[in-house]
Amino acid sequence: MNQHRSFHNTLLMVLVCILPLFVFFVLVVGGVRISPIFFLLVLVVCCGAMMYFMRGAPMSAQPEDREPADEAAGGDLTLLGKVSDVFALRTQYKEGTNLVAEGKLLADPDRAYEAMKERFEKTDVTPLLQEDDSGRPIVALVPGALQRHGDRPQKVWLNAILFLATVVTTTIAGAAHQGVSLWSNPEEFSLGLPYAGALLAILGAHELGHYFAAKKHGMRVTLPYFIPVPFALGTFGAFIQLKSPSENRKALFDVGVAGPLAGLVFAIPALMIGLQYSTIVPSSETGALMDGGTDVGSSLLLAILANLSVSETLSGGHQFLLHPLAFAGWLGLLVTALNLLPIGQLDGGHIAHALFGRKNSNTIGMVALFSLFLLGLFVWSGLLTWAIIVFFIAGTKSAPPLNDVSRLDGTRVAIGVLAFVLLFLILTPVPHAFHEVIGIHCPYV
Repeated sequence: MNQHRSFHNTLLMVLVCILPLFVFFVLVVGGVRISPIFFLLVLVVCCGAMMYFMRGAPMSAQPEDREPADEAAGGDLTLLGKVSDVFALRTQYKEGTNLVAEGKLLADPDRAYEAMKERFEKTDVTPLLQEDDSGRPIVALVPGALQRHGDRPQKVWLNAILFLATVVTTTIAGAAHQGVSLWSNPEEFSLGLPYAGALLAILGAHELGHYFAAKKHGMRVTLPYFIPVPFALGTFGAFIQLKSPSENRKALFDVGVAGPLAGLVFAIPALMIGLQYSTIVPSSETGALMDGGTDVGSSLLLAILANLSVSETLSGGHQFLLHPLAFAGWLGLLVTALNLLPIGQLDGGHIAHALFGRKNSNTIGMVALFSLFLLGLFVWSGLLTWAIIVFFIAGTKSAPPLNDVSRLDGTRVAIGVLAFVLLFLILTPVPHAFHEVIGIHCPYV
């Protein structure tokens, strides 16, 4: 029953969020004029639905009464006896070298796991508090002690070399965006600095957000590694390496959400300031998008920020030739959106896992990846490339924390809703009926 309730909650949440938006856009595409106020109400309903179903989902369901299975041969009841006051054993079995016990929690999940961790701290066994496919809590005793604290000093010379190299390559890319080759005109390097500085600040803030959140939860983590490339954007981004697992869902959520939110702190101001120095192009000049431009209506958030930045002149056109600073900010929004996709090892996948649990987040990830492939096939071919990259890099499953049973508090649930609302605002184009209210020119009406 708990398994069905959890699945039904997830399915209802997806339907309540997606179906109204789908109907809305079908009507708009069909030429039906709908009040923008109605669109805002639909968005509010979707946010409320996410809050309701996330708070109502059974994340730590207790086992239903059933016939206990036979104990596995060779099971070590002495080890499980260490936690008998917080976990009532029903049955146990071997899974490879791990001893797995099914039963019932006798205490709050956080307090129960703290007790388990304390009692096995001086042994070569690591306890895991997980959920099975039916949402029932299980304890797994894994041979080998995990090092949770006591980082070895990191050799930062590689991080420094990669960062300096990325400064050079992004400066070259920024100057190229201005039509200047630094290979032949190195004295013009200052033209590439606005783009390089803004993009590195956005990427650096994103990774340092992960870094400090991981440090806060006692996780072993490296400083950011930047990836320089001598062409295109000048970098393939940056990453950190987590050397220890998240201890609970709160840690998994905090590490996942800190990066995108920290990156937006720099991306949004960079975009808004850069838009003031960008060139607005009339919709009749269709070649603008091929010359480094972007359509204001391609993103709800971009349209809102553009209106706040240059509202008095925006109605004369709907395309921007982006200033390098604005281009870096727009890239920051795209990077944030891609990371917030609720798929596998992406930040959004970790957030979804912390909110909905392992089984439901895996289902959401498969649906999101499949949707990304469909959009790539029928809407914009560029998304197909991203779908393939996401599939091979992030997979479809998130790494579970050591304690994968505890709930998130209301504040974290609200921040999770905000994160996915931002994803929606960045990736969703402006409906035609909404152009006038936002204050931008619609090229189609």
